[in-house]
Amino acid sequence: MHRRTLVALAALATGLPAATVSLAQTGEIRIAHVYSKTGPFEAYGKQTQTGLLMGLNYATGGSMTINGKKLVVIERDDQGKPDLGKSLLAAAYSDDKADIAVGPTSSGVALALLPVAEEYKKILLVEPAVADAITGDKWNKYIFRTGRNSSQDAISNAVAIDKAGVTVATLAQDYAFGRDGVKAFKDALKNAKLVHEEYLPTNTTDFTAGAQRLIDKLKDQPGRKIIFIIWAGAGNPFKIADLDLKRYGIEIATGGNILPAMVAYNQFPGMEGATYYYFGFSRNPANLWLVTNHYTQFKSPPDFFTAGGFTAAMALVKALKTTGGDTETQRLIRTMEGMSFESPKGWMTFRKEDHQALQSMYHFRVSAGARPGTLADLRLVREIRQEEMDLPIRNARQDTVQTLTKTQTIVQKSDN
Repeated sequence: MHRRTLVALAALATGLPAATVSLAQTGEIRIAHVYSKTGPFEAYGKQTQTGLLMGLNYATGGSMTINGKKLVVIERDDQGKPDLGKSLLAAAYSDDKADIAVGPTSSGVALALLPVAEEYKKILLVEPAVADAITGDKWNKYIFRTGRNSSQDAISNAVAIDKAGVTVATLAQDYAFGRDGVKAFKDALKNAKLVHEEYLPTNTTDFTAGAQRLIDKLKDQPGRKIIFIIWAGAGNPFKIADLDLKRYGIEIATGGNILPAMVAYNQFPGMEGATYYYFGFSRNPANLWLVTNHYTQFKSPPDFFTAGGFTAAMALVKALKTTGGDTETQRLIRTMEGMSFESPKGWMTFRKEDHQALQSMYHFRVSAGARPGTLADLRLVREIRQEEMDLPIRNARQDTVQTLTKTQTIVQKSDN
């Protein structure tokens, strides 16, 4: 989808109705959103909040009600701090009487929140925290996730670069997101050879030393050589390109990110990777509505995490409509396990075994004519459908780590 087409659609859109409701009203469904309104992942958190409100509006047809009950969104800022997030979620469930919670932004915060949901026996819908452990060994039955996990990122990115004769080294942040991402990426590689893992602090601004270690590990390797970057938040790991990697025949590859971060991708025409979302890749009704209305409100396309918040809202509304607005936890769990729902990326399904949303990913290539300093110029190579990805089940619900067969993962596109 070209930008000018999206702008044209935006010109036809109407504004969104207000999403605020009185907390004094009776017959409410109270949704706590615990996210990084401030802190190192502020940009991601704000996008998720925008998407959540837009998605609730879209999925309820503008009424912000389900079966006569008003939707009330309670915002709580965890600042990217696990201990703070933990106390905020507990307070949301107990003091704010939240029926369900969404969030958080950081994987580290998410891991701290999981036992709180179990203690209060309330659902936590994880969006957008990525670490595999969230729906893996740290999971409990109250956890659902609409966001992708590290394995989905890794498997889809392996599609682009996992070829015989390729040597890979990774550059990632030294915390749950980075380490889980590298582990999943290693597990997904079947043909390429991984020779080094470089972990740097999340607040790194000088990448010189880490880059030199990567160069030393790769420069004498035969064949194609790639540094695969897994990075979130502040810092610009693409600065390593300033060390003249081409002199050693070393390429850079990475997955998707928010639009400001992906401006740097235009420095690498032909670079391939996989992404969770890019506003021009999906043409379904939900995405067209999101793109159109986001242009109308913000004069820009929706971003990576905006789509995630929108998806979380669509899943919640589908579940609550199915229960007739009943927020009783066990009924919601029974409803959501195996539930298929629409999103800006198309249909998703909550896998019964670990409540991970199965979903498509997108193999992209940076356009050969990409211009530095402009919006990332990505071309869709192909949609990697969920049934193509043998996504491991890693939680304690299974006696051993299993892989679903393709027939088990195919989404049934119905309301059943």
